Amino acid sequence: MNAAVRPAWSPDLEERYADVMERAGSGVPCLEWPFHLPWIDAIAKLKRERGAVIMAHSYQSPEIFHGVADITGDSLALAQAAATVDSDVVVMCGVHFMAETAKILAPQRTVLIPDPEAGCSLASSITAEDVRALRARHPGAPVVTYVNTSAAVKAESDACCTSANALQVVESMGADKVIFLPDQFLGRHVASMTSVQLVLWEGRCEVHERFTAQQARHARARFDARVIAHPECPPEVLEEADFVGSTTAMGRWLERERPARVALITECSMGDNLRTRFPDIEFVKPCNLCPHMKRITLPGIFDCLRDLRHRVEIDAETSHRARAALERMLAVGRRERV
Repeated sequence: MNAAVRPAWSPDLEERYADVMERAGSGVPCLEWPFHLPWIDAIAKLKRERGAVIMAHSYQSPEIFHGVADITGDSLALAQAAATVDSDVVVMCGVHFMAETAKILAPQRTVLIPDPEAGCSLASSITAEDVRALRARHPGAPVVTYVNTSAAVKAESDACCTSANALQVVESMGADKVIFLPDQFLGRHVASMTSVQLVLWEGRCEVHERFTAQQARHARARFDARVIAHPECPPEVLEEADFVGSTTAMGRWLERERPARVALITECSMGDNLRTRFPDIEFVKPCNLCPHMKRITLPGIFDCLRDLRHRVEIDAETSHRARAALERMLAVGRRERV
């Protein structure tokens, strides 16, 4: 298929999508709206024609998160939605493992990802063969796998988890020793809160591993900011934080605490998307961009909906085994301490 022809701008788009522009707020510079709004309008029309629902992770850019997404949230929220969605077509605006998760939980739906090259350093850090080797070295130890992994790795696991319920999933295994994969920093954070012995892998998130304790201290000293961090950050960063939690838990903490200023130590678009929800809070740096999340664009979303391309397919056996691990995660649900 040919690449999408850019839809035309018309002045009435600003009035028609005034609510979108308001929700996105300062996350989208005003000069960019003449480019974004024609795509947002064209995608809205295609969604209706295709009977599609668009899901967007919290790390998606504001024009996607606020402009075209029907369902937004962290990995657990998107997985929960995928398990119950009734649309014929699901477009996952996130990275590839999220699209795989949606397909596993909604196998009868057409699941699309705008860019199949939108990967994840954690997912690429471990293979199904690695999991089998770990099981051989630690016989009898159940495997809890972070949702940021491939379907093949999930299929080798006893249960999946997200950062929102990792501790609870680990403790639900009823074992003295658990193999926890693949994020070593999240694993260390969980290990600090439980008596269960965790066997960790050396995976890291390329976005969160770059943060430093000095950045956290600087944000507090220079801006008098409260510091909240994602548990994929290095331990020395978490030690400096006023709160550590998943992307959803960060929002709940902000709602409760209402600090004057906050340093959100996670992916940049998370802060952009929270600004409109908390206009009274000043968000200060640091943050890091996820290069994989940013591969998802409005033209790419339009193309995949128009052509129904980049379909996610998983073989039946892998899907069946991975689904069991994901359903165990969903049964635990969100029990994060906030």
